[in-house]
Amino acid sequence: MSTWIEPDQWYAQLPSFYATTAALITEAGTGRVLLVKPIYRDHWAFPGGYLESDEYPQDGCARELYEELGLHLKVGALLVVDWAPPAEPRPRALISMTFDAGEIPASTMLRLPADELSAYAFLEPAEAAARLPNTVASRVEAALAARRTGRAVYLAARG
Repeated sequence: MSTWIEPDQWYAQLPSFYATTAALITEAGTGRVLLVKPIYRDHWAFPGGYLESDEYPQDGCARELYEELGLHLKVGALLVVDWAPPAEPRPRALISMTFDAGEIPASTMLRLPADELSAYAFLEPAEAAARLPNTVASRVEAALAARRTGRAVYLAARG
């Protein structure tokens, strides 16, 4: 028989996690994938970032695209959900959501915040995957496949 627990106690005992969003943006006409180079990491990343506590994921993705690149893009369908267990130095699990932010011409001017990003590049999918951490690399093909099929993909980082 279970015992009644007050809602504040119930919610306090549940596990918590971090949530991030990322955008799949490809170059119009080539299908090359846009990645950015954060100044605080050795590897490249999809444009995106951590959600704020009261933010819907698509809104957070759109906010990050504007803050990181100066882009106002329609953030569309959810393509990939990826779950990763806690890993040093991150003490909580991480849920990453990748959304379709469409295509942009190669000539699009991107504004990089100097205190956050040092570069961007449109890369062939295999090269994009090679520049990402091993636990993120599979999102490239998964996101492209989800865009083609219209079916979101669930990944679970085990790496």
